[in-house]
Amino acid sequence: MKKFFLALLLGGLIMAGTTGAVSAQSKTAVVYFSATGTTARMAKGAAQSLGADAIEIVPVHKYTDADLNWHDKKSLSTIECNDPKSRPAIANSIDISPYDTVIVCYPIWWAYAPKIVYTFVESQNWSGKKLITLCTSGGSGLGRSGSDLAKYAKGAAFKGGKDFTGKSGADVKKYVEGLK
Repeated sequence: MKKFFLALLLGGLIMAGTTGAVSAQSKTAVVYFSATGTTARMAKGAAQSLGADAIEIVPVHKYTDADLNWHDKKSLSTIECNDPKSRPAIANSIDISPYDTVIVCYPIWWAYAPKIVYTFVESQNWSGKKLITLCTSGGSGLGRSGSDLAKYAKGAAFKGGKDFTGKSGADVKKYVEGLK
């Protein structure tokens, strides 16, 4: 009887170790920036559906409604979008080294990703990583934003991107699994 329980225990440990090795082989992070909460909802739903880690890009300067007023040529977001060298500071430290696949989620501002997303992308080592971009948009869609970001993700294999405004985490999961 002792041998039977020992065999069960040993078998359970072996299976647990094997399962852990498989999940460690392909680890995914959903890194997102959201100024109003729309992109955060999409990104968190995607992370939950994928069993991925959700990591927020937190700006040093929190964007106010006035900062986001695209009708105002002096608003912070308009100034940043019109300056190709603008790289707003990030308040939190983000490390993508444990991940094989990084899904970057962001809102579309003036047909591009917000400049803080470029700050994030440029600050990381992308060697050997898969990059997928997802966005939320009030109307202009993904456009070239994903391929533009991929240019700054040196060493990443850009797998594609898509607008997921109003879509579910299950929709994102189906799309991402088709790209991997």
